[in-house]
This record gives sequence, structure tokens and C-alpha cells, in this order.
Amino acid sequence: MSLFTNLLNLHLGNKPREDFFTEIVAYFLSLNNDILIGWLKYHSIISDDNYSSIKISTQQEHKKLENHPEDSRLDIAVELSTGLSTDVIFIESKIGSTEGWRQLEKYAEILSNLPNVRHRILIYITRDYDPKEEIKTPAFNLEPKVSFYQLRWHQFYARLQQEATDILAQEILIFMRKSGMSHTNQFSSIDFLTMVNFNKTFKLMESTLSDEIEREFKLAFGGVIKGSSSLNQWRWSNRYIIYTDKFSGGNCWCGLGYFNLNPDSFTEYPYLGICLEASPRFIGSPKIIESMQKVINDKPNIWTLVNLKSSPASSTIFYQKSLQEFLSEKDQLSAIKLFFQESIKELKTVQQQYFDFPWKGVTIEAATEPDQKEDPDILLSSMGGV
Repeated sequence: MSLFTNLLNLHLGNKPREDFFTEIVAYFLSLNNDILIGWLKYHSIISDDNYSSIKISTQQEHKKLENHPEDSRLDIAVELSTGLSTDVIFIESKIGSTEGWRQLEKYAEILSNLPNVRHRILIYITRDYDPKEEIKTPAFNLEPKVSFYQLRWHQFYARLQQEATDILAQEILIFMRKSGMSHTNQFSSIDFLTMVNFNKTFKLMESTLSDEIEREFKLAFGGVIKGSSSLNQWRWSNRYIIYTDKFSGGNCWCGLGYFNLNPDSFTEYPYLGICLEASPRFIGSPKIIESMQKVINDKPNIWTLVNLKSSPASSTIFYQKSLQEFLSEKDQLSAIKLFFQESIKELKTVQQQYFDFPWKGVTIEAATEPDQKEDPDILLSSMGGV
């Protein structure tokens, strides 16, 4: 039994596992500075350990620089002071998601612009394989220089196992195991099953979003982006969907299909349904968020929200069901298609009742326009984290 898993499960709706774990680890390291220093030295990130002061903060917000589209919020920021000089480390943590659009580049630029800092260090630590070989050290050719390091959570797990002497550390290890963060570079039996069954699973999912479902989606919301139900969506955003971004050039869009395809633990199920998302870059975002809040207030048992605020992340509402609810159906694919049709009708109803923004100008004729290429902003959107 995991204390942290139980606490996380008390959270309603989509569980903020990454933010939750970030707070746990940051708190643990603030109590155990020796483990933090040992971990950083082990990976040759620092060579000095004569620090007289160590400050760790989470969810630290930084105002956007001139070339940034929005403000940034850092997972963990570490300030190491010798009394004469200060080193600053930004740590970006990922469990189930991947890097947002230009996320690491923006963080490096923020680091480079900090005054009175000796060493500037950016760490990208992930559960899953997400190579950033194109980012060299120093990163992005900035001046002052920023050193970049990429780590995996299973490495931290192995180090913590050697240092774990108290109950808090043991609970962190349990939580990491349950969240798949202790995995090394070994294939498991589940991995082999995934390999041999992937194509069959993919074809089944593909069939539920094609033909009449795609036509109904087009008639309701306009043209479907070419290739939107693609493996790029699966790889970059943990979903397999069809979508349209005709409302505002990609800054407000809706998508239908499968979400949370790489859950944080083996006990979680993907979910199906439809979403409406507004980017903070969209000039009409505050008005849309206000309408989203009305939807949630009036239909709390039907619609689910993710990060309903203007900045710095996108705001999303979902009409969804867990895949688990369809497993008992005799004809699962037909049941899923019926739910997709229901999802389209529900969003169309919500659109007419609550929203007054440019998608009302989208006509049925828009469905006949040539398909477009995939929008990188939508592909790299991570449903609530920027």
C-alpha cells in the first residue's frame, strides 16, 4: 500500500501525477541536502559541495521574455550558494508526458538571463525514453552559457535505494515503482505483449474514428486536419484523435478519440471522448475559459476540466468515459462508435448553449475544404502543461 498513491487517488478528475511527484521529491530533497548534492555530483553536474545555503522551490513562475509567447512555470528550481557565488539549477520533470513546444529552450533562455549567477544548469529528467541529442552543452549557444543534462527517473530511483533510511524515502520508492519510474532498460513481459499486439490494437482504434464518425465530426465542427489521427499524436501527446483547429488557427481546437494512452501506472485505463482546448496565446481565451467554467458548473457530472485558468498552460474540458466501461460490451467497437457520436452531439449542444466565439462562423461547407497538415502547436500540447 502506497501512502502517496492513496493521497493522489483522492484527487477528483484527471490526476496531476507529475506536479504531485514534483512536490514530494522537492520536499524530500529540501530535508536531505546531502542526497541532492550526492545525486548531482554522481552525474558530474556539479563538482563543488561547499555550499552554505541551498534553496529549493517548486512551480516557480517567470515572466515571459520578449521572444516567448507566454509566461513559464518551472517544476523545480534549486539555488546553491557558497556565500560568494550562486549556482542555479532548473529541473524539468516528466512522467507520462513529453516536452512542450520549445519548453527546454525557453527555460534555458530564462536561466541565461538571470543576473549574478555563476553556473546555470538545466536538467531534463523523464520516466520514458525522450532523447534530446540535438541539445548540446552548452545549450542553445546562449551567452551566458547554460549547461544541459538529461537524466532518467530510474537512475534517481537506483540512487535513492542506496540512501533510503527513513519512511519518507521508502514511500517515495513505493510510489515510483507503482508509477513505472523504477524501470531500467530491460524489456518486460508486458512490453513483449505490446509489440506483438500493437498493429491489431491500432487497426481497431483506427476503425472507430473513420468513415461515419469522421464525417459527423466534420459536419459538426469543420474539416479534420490531415493525419490528425496519427502515431505522432500518440508519441508526442499520448493520444490518438481526429481534430479541427479551424476556430482560431490552432489556438482553440476540439478533438475526438483516445486519450491518456501512456498512463502513469498499469492500473490506469485510457479514456475516450471529446475535448475543447484553448491556448493562453488565443486572444479570446479569457472569454472561452469563462464559458468553460459555466459548463463545468452546470454539468459537473458530465464534463471534466483540466487547468481552467488563463496562464501559463492551455485550458481544456473533456466529455469522456474510461475504456474500462466498454470492456463488458459484447460488441465493443460499436459501443465505442455510439459514444463518439454521443460526444459529438454533446459538444455541439454545449457550443450552442455556452460559447460565442469564431467557431459559430464555421459552416458545413468548411468540411469540403482540402485537408491541412498537422498543427505543431496541437501536436505538442500536453493537455494542461506548457
